Amino acid sequence: MPELIPEALKYKTLEGLTERQLAEHHDVLYAGYVKKVNEIRAALPNVDVSKANATFSDLRELKVEETFAMNGVVLHERYFDNLVPGGSPAAGVAAEWVAADFGSVEKWAENFGACGIAARGWVVLAFDFKDGKLHNYVCDVHNQGGVWGAIPLLVLDVYEHAYFLDYATARKKYIEAFMKNLDWSVPNALIEKYELKKWRS
Repeated sequence: MPELIPEALKYKTLEGLTERQLAEHHDVLYAGYVKKVNEIRAALPNVDVSKANATFSDLRELKVEETFAMNGVVLHERYFDNLVPGGSPAAGVAAEWVAADFGSVEKWAENFGACGIAARGWVVLAFDFKDGKLHNYVCDVHNQGGVWGAIPLLVLDVYEHAYFLDYATARKKYIEAFMKNLDWSVPNALIEKYELKKWRS
């Protein structure tokens, strides 16, 4: 299996987020998850599966931490990808669906931001294949809270490592800065990539 390679960050600063904050988050935290996925997957072929056990076993520990590390990679990549300096206007199919499912883009943004205060780890605007609609899902840990059969379209990281250097404990101000840098071309591109229109209710 080929090793994962960290994706490059496409900007150095964002409105309200400094180069140091972004570098620590991307180059240390995110890159660390990529490294751990590769380490885990290198170790898995050598595990003695005859000793598998639900209380404790090498196989269990590696498989559980594989989901933690891999979701850490996926969520961070979507987080960094859905930001652009200065942001872009809410437009396209993504904005239309948000308005339809939440009442307006403004009501969605209010709910998304409130979820960011309520969450301990992540907020994910996802398209759920179950009902063909958009939902703001909250995840407290990388591998807990995700909904099977849902595609993440926009991702907000609210772990303190995402903002502490710039905002200390002022999470609300960080979320406000995040919202100003949203790149709406990303969810629109994902809707096309995954052909979500045919699943839309």
